Amino acid sequence: MTTTTTDRIRIFEQVLDGLMRRYRERVPDVSAIAQAMVREGIITSPDQIENDHIAFRTMGVPHLGIRSLEKIFLHYGYERRDRYHFPAKKLDAFWYHPPRPDLPRIFISELRVNDLSPEAAAIIHSYTDEVTSDPVDALDLDDAAQVDEFLHRPLWRLPTWADYQRLAAESEYAAWVIYNRYYLNHFTITVHNLPTGYNTIADFNAFLERHGFKLNDAGGKIKVSPDGKLLQSSTVAEMIWAEFAGGERHQIAGSYVEFAERRPLDEFAHLPPHELRREHRREGFEAGNADKIFESTYSTQTVKRTH
Repeated sequence: MTTTTTDRIRIFEQVLDGLMRRYRERVPDVSAIAQAMVREGIITSPDQIENDHIAFRTMGVPHLGIRSLEKIFLHYGYERRDRYHFPAKKLDAFWYHPPRPDLPRIFISELRVNDLSPEAAAIIHSYTDEVTSDPVDALDLDDAAQVDEFLHRPLWRLPTWADYQRLAAESEYAAWVIYNRYYLNHFTITVHNLPTGYNTIADFNAFLERHGFKLNDAGGKIKVSPDGKLLQSSTVAEMIWAEFAGGERHQIAGSYVEFAERRPLDEFAHLPPHELRREHRREGFEAGNADKIFESTYSTQTVKRTH
């Protein structure tokens, strides 16, 4: 039986529901922010929150990385768009345009493993070499339950605490992925369609801090693109108890919540707010913004969670 575009979008929505359910369980900030928004009358129900994008982190090694993971989303009708480079963090990334305007964009980043020191790269390969073929090729992408299960299962053995620490000393991104694998790194609340008083990043940040949420201040609490039309902020990742090989338990960075304000493009700036649609606003991402958002899971930020 042929799977139609509508069928594939419906299957993707089921996959997204699974991702978001586990993400909410793991990141209490998600529900806490939604509840605060309801209490203040910004929204009447959490399902009114508009999801700007979701993000995944991957390892650039054989059989994995962007070229593997993107197959899932390309199957559901997403289209690969711009590529981004992060030289200092040794990362590359692409974003993916959704098949329907109410669906979230997708951002997938990848660590350039071979750009790390030989010692760090060898540690990573000692785990990822357990993956001997592209795991996505073995999936029935029209089976939502199968895809959902794949995105939440280990791809390699549980890391040791020593390996995690050694990787974190060189690349906190590498350490995050070696433990968290394909767990959803973050989802993003769209703020520009919220009521006046909450519909800018500055206003929404003030609301968040009023309720005690800790914001990532790497590069400033508000990250602004050079054209001034994409403004982003994020919480500091929550610390989670993680069990390592041998039963050792330690607190490490989990996932976080991001916020985005996309301003109208110049040619649509004259439109009243109620007429502005997604295509009238700034699209894509900005490497300078994303570079600092990545640090939401870095120890320079997560230390705020322990004070």
